[in-house]
Amino acid sequence: MRRFTLLAPMLLAVFLTSQAAQAQLNREQPDALQNLGVEEHLGDYIPLDAKFATSNGDSVLLSDLLEEGKPVLLNPLYYECPMLCGLVLDGTINVIEDLQWKPGKDFIVLSISIDPEEDAELAARSKQNYLNQMDSATKAGWYFLTGNKSQIDKVVEAVGFRYKEIEGTGEFAHSAAIMLLSPGGKITRYLYGVSYDEFNVRSALYEAADGKIGSTIDKVVMYCYQYDPDSGSYVPVAINIMKLGGLATLIILGIFLGSLWLREKRKKTKLKN
Repeated sequence: MRRFTLLAPMLLAVFLTSQAAQAQLNREQPDALQNLGVEEHLGDYIPLDAKFATSNGDSVLLSDLLEEGKPVLLNPLYYECPMLCGLVLDGTINVIEDLQWKPGKDFIVLSISIDPEEDAELAARSKQNYLNQMDSATKAGWYFLTGNKSQIDKVVEAVGFRYKEIEGTGEFAHSAAIMLLSPGGKITRYLYGVSYDEFNVRSALYEAADGKIGSTIDKVVMYCYQYDPDSGSYVPVAINIMKLGGLATLIILGIFLGSLWLREKRKKTKLKN
């Protein structure tokens, strides 16, 4: 009891110190970093009537860029970002280079600038700088877009991507994330960070396409995995793996019994002859 009496004030002091430190940290956090991040709007749709300019200078609606059966990878950014956007773009490019599925052929990529001061000429230079090593089909299926603030905000609000202009700098504070959309523009998955696991992106694209892209092997593999929001990745589903294992066992057993039956039938035919 005496030990507890001595320990209690110490624990209280530690708790109060940690609370004070946290409060101080919150007070010292720059205003630009307040209320940022991503609020997931899974199941919602992006505004397909939002109007942007492509890197060629053409005015288009988002609906003009979507194609039947092709999911969409959405990448909010701004082209003159000094660091984070470049890292996200590099991470996106790296994982796309690892994918068997390719932009233009299997899915669409929309890189949308959140800075209304950026124009098609800057978007074209950025596209050339980042995609100059990629083939023409990939370049054709990857759009670098710019637009006015009202159109930008329609899209970023729909996907819950929060950003804030840092006063007097011409820069924007924002988080690092990409979104996966169905061919019709429905938000199906969010992936975070500046580098992306190939399997997670492939799984998210497959999910966004509702299983309508990929080979038979891809379909079997994806059946065994589902997205775990706690880990932010796709994890094995034991029950589905067991189902496939049971099916495989039945097939192997059927083949084995069939071969035995054929062998016995041949023996009887030889004896008759």
